[in-house]
Amino acid sequence: MEAKQKLESLLDELSKANKLPRLSSAAHDVDKVIDVLSEARELIAGAMDPHTASLTMTMLQNPIKFAFGKVNDDLKAASSAHKKVGRSLDKHFPLKQLPTDKDSMDDHLPLINRAIAMHLLREGQFAVASTFINEVQTKHPRAPSAGFDEPMDEDEDEEDDEDHTDADGSPAAHDDDDDDCDLSSLHSQELQDKFAEMYTILQQLKAQNLLPAIEWARSNSAELEARGSNLEFELSKLQYVWLFKGPAVNNLPDDQHNGRSGALAYARQHFGRFQARHLREIQQLASAMVFAPNLPASPYHQTFAISTAFADVAASFTREFCSLLGLSAESPLYLAVTAGALALPRLMKYMLATRSKGTEWTTAQELPFETPLPESMLFHSIFVCPVSKEQTTEDNPPMVIPCGHMLARETLQKLCKGSRFKCPYCPSEGLMRDARRVVL
Repeated sequence: MEAKQKLESLLDELSKANKLPRLSSAAHDVDKVIDVLSEARELIAGAMDPHTASLTMTMLQNPIKFAFGKVNDDLKAASSAHKKVGRSLDKHFPLKQLPTDKDSMDDHLPLINRAIAMHLLREGQFAVASTFINEVQTKHPRAPSAGFDEPMDEDEDEEDDEDHTDADGSPAAHDDDDDDCDLSSLHSQELQDKFAEMYTILQQLKAQNLLPAIEWARSNSAELEARGSNLEFELSKLQYVWLFKGPAVNNLPDDQHNGRSGALAYARQHFGRFQARHLREIQQLASAMVFAPNLPASPYHQTFAISTAFADVAASFTREFCSLLGLSAESPLYLAVTAGALALPRLMKYMLATRSKGTEWTTAQELPFETPLPESMLFHSIFVCPVSKEQTTEDNPPMVIPCGHMLARETLQKLCKGSRFKCPYCPSEGLMRDARRVVL
């Protein structure tokens, strides 16, 4: 709540700063000075009278002095606004050293490099990703190249073999980190072409052109159907609705391929292959023809409401495209950074409070409290034993007892007297052999 209040206060300051003078006014005044000087230069260059130059320069003194004074005032106002925002940032978010003695991610630098490279590729920053991969591989010479670097000479190859042998001539074991640093699979033209194709189709969807996405879904229909995806039908369904709206909405040519007749022709041509799985939806789309004169008041008005349809289908397309590449729909780096930004303020507050009392949390593999995150960022089910308050692990899994309550295995073992135990939440008793492990 405190962080939310700080953010709201900072947003208020930013909204006030947006109303203050900016550098654009100074740039505008500088342009005026340049125009005045250019006119004077042309006047002097084209004058026949030698006294014209001195007269023109004399007449320029006051206007130029006034103009420069106005530019300085603009710069002072913009600088004042900039400093005011800076003071607000320092006030609401003072610089604090992160209260951690050891960065737990130091041992996972290769994985972080891979996540950064993949994020750049997913964002379409191919040139930046290529430069990043080259620099990472330069620092790790053992990482194999992807065909972009110079081939290794035979002498270098022999030296490399010598470096990888022990004193007895056997191959030397090398670090697993070197294998993790291999980003060659990301430094491939094929992967870049895939993401370039994805962004091209997304741009077309943003422009409300469904045909490239439909063509891609049709060419990958076998893989999509194997995954149980309805993407191809959803795209075709939206294309039907888009044509049904007519030229007044879709701005497509007013011919036989648009409007209700165009939608009906499209359905006859393409919906036949979807009848086995989507017959009911196809029937509803066809029945809507009867209600076309008063569609908003018909039972099908929700089907033909497309205010967010293109954004929804673009998200579905991105998810399915990435899934065929074996990737998640969202960038893992984006999710990790966002989740960290949400969790960090609370964790820092806890660490500062406990450090001042000398009761720091010493467990490196788990947090001392549950971090509230939105449902979209929850990927693994977590169970905390209600008795020991410890998070269950593979070695200490959750166990359900006959009365239906759930405890950690170690807690259950401590409650046992011989082979019997009593539930800490109800009068029921049971045997250890009756407890069953729960897989979340």
